[in-house]
Amino acid sequence: MNSSPQSLRIETADVIVVGGGGSGMAAAIAAAEQGAHVILLEKNPFLGGTTKLSVGSITATGTRFQKAKGIEDTPDEHFNDMSLFLSPELAKKENLELRRVLVDNAQATLEWLISIGLSFYGPMPEPPHSKPRMHNVLPNSRAYAYYLEKECRKQGVDIRLETRLSHLVMDGEQVTGIVADTGSGMTEFNARGGVILASGDFSASTALKQQHVPHAAHVDAMNAASTGDGHRIAQQVGGWIKNPEVMWGPSMRFKAPPVETLLRRLPPYRWITKPMQFALMNLPLWVFRPFVTRFMTASLAPEPSLLRAGAMLVNKRAERFSDELDRPELQVPNQPDKEAYLVFDHRVAQMFEAWPNFVSTAPGVAYAYLKDYKHTRPDLYHEASTLAELARQMGMPADQLNTSVQAYNQAIQADSTRTRQPISQGPFYALGPVMSWIVFTEGGLAVTARHEVTRPDGQRILGLWAAGSAGQGGTILAGHGHHIGWAMTSGRRAGRFAAERAIQR
Repeated sequence: MNSSPQSLRIETADVIVVGGGGSGMAAAIAAAEQGAHVILLEKNPFLGGTTKLSVGSITATGTRFQKAKGIEDTPDEHFNDMSLFLSPELAKKENLELRRVLVDNAQATLEWLISIGLSFYGPMPEPPHSKPRMHNVLPNSRAYAYYLEKECRKQGVDIRLETRLSHLVMDGEQVTGIVADTGSGMTEFNARGGVILASGDFSASTALKQQHVPHAAHVDAMNAASTGDGHRIAQQVGGWIKNPEVMWGPSMRFKAPPVETLLRRLPPYRWITKPMQFALMNLPLWVFRPFVTRFMTASLAPEPSLLRAGAMLVNKRAERFSDELDRPELQVPNQPDKEAYLVFDHRVAQMFEAWPNFVSTAPGVAYAYLKDYKHTRPDLYHEASTLAELARQMGMPADQLNTSVQAYNQAIQADSTRTRQPISQGPFYALGPVMSWIVFTEGGLAVTARHEVTRPDGQRILGLWAAGSAGQGGTILAGHGHHIGWAMTSGRRAGRFAAERAIQR
C-alpha cells in the first residue's frame, strides 16, 4: 500500500518489530544490540505470545549440556535426524535451506538465552533423534517472556502494547513502515531499516483456515491471538504463504485444571531455577516424578492408543458422535461446549497402569498412567462399578450412556478387522473432558535464508523481514524444541539484518 495520509501521527525508528512473542522480542533485542532504535508493536496487553504457552523445550547440538554428559553431536546429524520426523509427503515440501539455518545456529541461540538469564536442563532423548538434544526450560515456558522482556527493556526497546496492525507502508517496491491503531488513533511507524513481522501463525484465523485447511476451520487454536496478522498484511504487498496446508493438529487435550499447577505458577527467578537445574541434572528422575506428573496431567494429550485399545468417545449428553479411529478430533468441536469424554472398562484400565501403555507423555521426561490421573486430576478421573453410576458422577443421562455403549459394542463386534474389544467388564471409567485444538499452522511467509520476505517469483520485498511462525518459509518443524529454536534463531538474525540495513542507510 502507498504512504498514508498526512493527518496520521508519524513516528520514526530504525527497526519496527510486529509481535511481542519469543521471535519478536529476540528480533528487537538483536536489533537494539546493534545500536538501532527499535519500536516493538504488540496487539495484546502483555508480551509472550505462543512461546509463553509452550512446553518450553529447545533442541540443539554441541551444547554445554551434551558435552557435560560426553555426548558428541553435530548440526549435520541434527539436520539428518529432522527428516526422520517427516512422512515422504511432508519431506517433499520441506525447505532444507532454512532447516540448515536452524541447526547451524541453535547452539548459539541456546547460549544466548542462557546469557540473558534463562536456565535449562538436559539433554533429553526424543526418538527418532539419534542422540539426546532436547533442552527443557526451567521452571516453565513463562521464563522466556520474563527474561526476554527484561532484556528488551535493558536494551532500550520501545514497547507499545495494545497496538493493532492496519497495513504496511510502501515507497515504490520497498516497505518503509507500518500503520497501526494504538488505541488513541492511527499512527504511521516509519522504519529506516525495515519492518520485521513476528506475529505468529494463523491457527486462530477463520478466514485463512477456511482458505488453506477448510476441514479444520472450525477447530479452535491453542493461542486465540494467533490470527495471522503478519501473513495478511504481507500478502497485500506481494508476499505469499509457503506450505499453508501443513499444521500440527487438531489434537485432543485434557481440559486445564481449575487451579493452575504449582509448576506453572513458579516464577523464573534464578534462586529457584538454579537449585532445580542442579537437582534435575544430578538426582534420579523418580525423585521428581510426582511433581512432573502434575504438569503432564494438566496440559498434555491422551494417547491415541487409548482409543485403539477400546475407549469410546461420548459428548456431555452421553452420545457417541464419531468413529474413534477416524479423526474424532475434527468432531469434538461440534459437540456441546466443544467437550468429549473417554469411556472404557476395567480391561482397558488395567492396560494403562504400566509400561508400555501410558495415558500421556512428555517425551524424554516421564509417562503418566491412569493412576496418576486418579491422584493428580480428580476433576478428570471418574470410576464407578456400573455404567449408571458412572453417568451419574459425570452428570450424564444413564439411559443414553448405556445405549451408546451397546451401539459401540455392536459396531466393534461387527468389524471383522477389529483390534478393539467391547466395553463390558466393570468397574467402568471415564477421563475428561477433552477438547480439540490446532497447535500450530506451519505455513509461514516465504523468506530467504536472511529472513527477507519474497514474492512468488523469488524477488525480495525490500525492507520486510519475517521471523518465527510468521516467517517459517516452508521449513517443517516436527518434533519438540524446534519451534522455539526457530523463533529465537530467526528473530535474532532478522533483527540483526534489519539493523544493519538501517545503519548502512
